[in-house]
Amino acid sequence: MTMTEKILARASEKPHLRPGDNVWVNVDVFMTNDISGPGSIDIFNKEFGENAKVWDREKIVVIPDHYIFTNDERANRNVDILREFSMEQNIKYFYDIKDRSNFKANPDYKGVCHIALAQEGHCRPGEVLLGTDSHTCTAGAFGQFATGIGNTEAGFVLGTGKLLLKVPPTLRFVMDGEMPDYLLAKDLILQIIGEISVAGATYKSMEFVGTTIESLSMEERMTLCNMVIEAGGKNGVVSADSTTFKYLEDKTSLPYEPVYSDAEASFLSEFRFDISKLEPLVAKPHSPDNRALARECKDIKIDRVYIGSCTGGKTEDFLAAAKVFLASGKKVKVPTFLVPATQKVWLDIYTLTVPGSGGKTCSQIFKEAGCDTPASPSCAACMGGPKDTYARMNEAQVCVSTTNRNFPGRMGHKEGQIYLASPYTAAASALAGYVTDPREFLY
Repeated sequence: MTMTEKILARASEKPHLRPGDNVWVNVDVFMTNDISGPGSIDIFNKEFGENAKVWDREKIVVIPDHYIFTNDERANRNVDILREFSMEQNIKYFYDIKDRSNFKANPDYKGVCHIALAQEGHCRPGEVLLGTDSHTCTAGAFGQFATGIGNTEAGFVLGTGKLLLKVPPTLRFVMDGEMPDYLLAKDLILQIIGEISVAGATYKSMEFVGTTIESLSMEERMTLCNMVIEAGGKNGVVSADSTTFKYLEDKTSLPYEPVYSDAEASFLSEFRFDISKLEPLVAKPHSPDNRALARECKDIKIDRVYIGSCTGGKTEDFLAAAKVFLASGKKVKVPTFLVPATQKVWLDIYTLTVPGSGGKTCSQIFKEAGCDTPASPSCAACMGGPKDTYARMNEAQVCVSTTNRNFPGRMGHKEGQIYLASPYTAAASALAGYVTDPREFLY
């Protein structure tokens, strides 16, 4: 069996599974956030009764993160609904925010759910994690089955801890070769999506293997798995190894058991890439599969740069951007917005020193480069949001962004144009005022 088949077999207490089998799966962790939580809670209450209790108050993680720093009353009400439910059900992991004027005054508040799940120790190899957000697939980086579900399914999971799932076939992506130091995992996943299209992995598992993958850090593996949904994937997985175990050392005390694809496992198809030959990429408007070389887009004048989200707002993403700003010693030519994914990332920006900078932190380098001050941790403008959302595109502008989707209206304005890129490419583009290959500044 493949890794995904093995995880689902264990979770459904079956000795063997094949793609296409429909099985009742026991859920290890369920996550919901402020935009889909209220709907899921409503369905739970309607179907199980107003006085029903959730299946397991310790396996549910409730994370407000999407529309937080806004004066929009409905957005604020969504967080209130999460709070009422979590108190009523005595949910163990509810990462609340009450004081929106100063996120630091909320010790429980984390930020972007997919990064918080990893940092707070809710991601473990071999487990099943379901969340009411399509980018829940990010956690596949830990060698677990993680996928997004709808509110109706979520209401059912809240009450039973089970879900009927169809076993997906697996596509295998073999990535070998030494990764050039101007590439990041974002380039790898844009290459794959460009190759197979936004529908190329529809309801399929995407398994990433090879020497390049083995060399990636946990955060970079998360970037890779984060965007499998942009290829239509059901889930993405990377085998757990020493990198995974080291990351988990101080995150979880619960036992876990990794599983691996058998040598004789059957894959629907296999794709091979020599990463040593890959160049920095972008996805042009208005689709994540509209792949182009960054250097071929050097005539595209831009209005702004956005570095943030579950895809591109992690500590290593900011360290990567800082590396480009540091190498250039220049100032940005367009407004550059920085949105750390979580409180922990925000703290890292202000405390971790950037290698080769003589002891400077990311925040000092960003300030010297003329970037906007790092914002409060949340999803912010990645999904548009209410009009007063930080860095939302409220006019038709051209933006280079480290986020995951560039459909019309995704970051606000329907006529806005979004170029998806790695933090290296985003930082280089900010310095040039045009879509720019990071090699222009890194060497």
